[in-house]
Parts: sequence; structure tokens; C-alpha cells
Amino acid sequence: MEALDALLNRVSVPRLIDPAPDAAQREILFSAALRAPDHGQLRPFRFLTIEGAAREQMGELLVQALKISDAQAPQPAVDKARLGPLRAPLVVVVIAKLQDHFKVPKQEQRITAGCAAHAVIMAAYAMGVGAVWRTGDLSYSAHVAKGLGLAADEEVVAFLYLGTPQNPPRVAAKLDTADFVSAWQG
Repeated sequence: MEALDALLNRVSVPRLIDPAPDAAQREILFSAALRAPDHGQLRPFRFLTIEGAAREQMGELLVQALKISDAQAPQPAVDKARLGPLRAPLVVVVIAKLQDHFKVPKQEQRITAGCAAHAVIMAAYAMGVGAVWRTGDLSYSAHVAKGLGLAADEEVVAFLYLGTPQNPPRVAAKLDTADFVSAWQG
């Protein structure tokens, strides 16, 4: 696939089934992430892969976090948290590793981690792997961070769900760039 085709036509693919990306595909996905723009070449990110029964454990971790934030959480919310990680055969947790640096503020490091996540999504699309970026309040829970083994200077940036598209990806809507671009006149 041509790079511009991927950039202009990538869409989220939320309905994912087995198989997950294989070892060779994962190598490409994570190699693409390592090319993210990175002021200072800090590589302020890392990845966790969650698959198989570990997805069920992740679901239970999300339920615990939900109940900490809302002891009266309705059952549909509990079920959604529990079943969320089962929506794909592979969940990749993108983690920002924030460092004190004289030249690169932590906000730039977060953006770099987000760019690494985006690179994984783009590489997945280019290879025909289905992918969707999911987050939400539970992604940023201190309980979830602790349960995933994050250090004090780390935070979740994204949960990337990857697998085989259950259906052909939809066609990307055509957007008018004029709605998003303007010239500053000083």
C-alpha cells in the first residue's frame, strides 16, 4: 500500500476477530512506532501486548477501576468494562514514559507517545490489519496504571485493539480541508 493511500484513507475498524497480527506483522507495527517524531530522541514510550486469557484479566482490572470511581456503577457499565478487552484478539497498551528533560517538556513526550500509537495504527491499516484506538476514563485510572505495572513516571496513552477485520473497512468520509485550515495574518 502506498503511504499516501494509508494516510488519506485509514479508518478505524471496530469489529475484530482472530487471528491477531503475527510475529512478523508485530515487528513491522512496532518498528513503525519507533519512527515517531521524537524531539531529543528520548523514545518516551513503551508497549504492553495483552492477548488470550490476559484480556479477561484486563477486563477485571477495568471493572475494579470502575467500581473504585463509582461504587454504584450500573451493570451495563460493568459488563462493558469487563468485555471491552475481548473485542479484539490483541490489545496493545501504549505507555508514555515521561522524563525530566532540560529541553523536551513532558507534554511533548506525551505527544510523541501518541504519534507512536498513530504509527502502529497506520502500519496496521497498510498491512490490512484491523485496528481501533480506544481509551476513556478507565484508561487514565491510577488503579489501571498500577495493575498494568506502570511506573510513577508512566501513563497510558492508548489501548490499541488489533485483529482481523470482521467486515471490510468502511470508506473514509471525504472532509474539506478548508474547514480545518486558516492563515494567520499577524
